[in-house]
Amino acid sequence: MRQKDKPPSAQNLHERFDVVNERDEVVGQATRGEVHARGLWHRVVHVFVFDRHGRLFLQKRSLAKDKSPGLWDASCSGHVDAGESYDVAAQRELREELGLERGGPPTRWLRVGASEATGWEFIWVYRLRDDGPFILNPHEIDHGEWHAIAQIRSLMVTDPERFTCPFREIWSLVAPEL
Repeated sequence: MRQKDKPPSAQNLHERFDVVNERDEVVGQATRGEVHARGLWHRVVHVFVFDRHGRLFLQKRSLAKDKSPGLWDASCSGHVDAGESYDVAAQRELREELGLERGGPPTRWLRVGASEATGWEFIWVYRLRDDGPFILNPHEIDHGEWHAIAQIRSLMVTDPERFTCPFREIWSLVAPEL
């Protein structure tokens, strides 16, 4: 996979996110640093990109990330910015992390409630089919690889700590469908 030449804006603890209640309704805003330090409920998107062979593209998170550096994660994922919708965030993350421009959001697949396992994040999981190639953002992704579903299932049993906690939570919900 090629790496993106143009660096994005640096990850910023002062980014603003919507803070939500137990029904995923916006009740305020806080900075990224405050949301994570205080364990406030907030919103995130994860996109699972499958190729024509049914393999899933996984990203290995950059070692510079503030959460789960160097762990395997969904094809792309990210926080929903303050005032942004889940669908717009999914499109933005695809563009920023994988260099994919789409005319609309990918297909919504599954909604995951906020919990300790998700880092107090409400998550909308999306899916799409795209064979790449992708232009990986080096500030977000160390590298990416296509994985057969059977390979991921095996790693989830033998070495689940190689994956982020939110990915493991999502996987437990989507794996029976795959």
